[in-house]
Amino acid sequence: MELEVQKALRARLVSQQLVTPLVPAANILDTNQRPAPRPSIILGESQAVDEGTSLRRSHTRIYHTLHIWVREPSLERAKAIGGAVRTALMNGRLALPEGLHCADLLVASQRYLRDPDGEHSHGVVTLEILIAEARP
Repeated sequence: MELEVQKALRARLVSQQLVTPLVPAANILDTNQRPAPRPSIILGESQAVDEGTSLRRSHTRIYHTLHIWVREPSLERAKAIGGAVRTALMNGRLALPEGLHCADLLVASQRYLRDPDGEHSHGVVTLEILIAEARP
């Protein structure tokens, strides 16, 4: 389920005209390389937690992190990208495979940090996605 959510997040970000002028679609990826391309949005860590709303265990909350990397000493571009990401993700439900439904998507937090090297800015966007799973 987490992989399907990650694929849907990437699909949404690469299809949005708010995001791609700031970060090319080829730089929105799941990678562990350092340094990541600049600018970039790295699909980061995730965690799935049973929502506990029913005995059917059909609701799962996925916590997903996006990392924004920009080569600049200020936080201006990182914040602009973060704003575009937020707007893009709030633009309707995620498209998921049959059997999964995005019941809710919340941009829970956005943090912006200066990298210690003095040349890069880093944004951390934390998402909460509630998934309802169709079960027989």
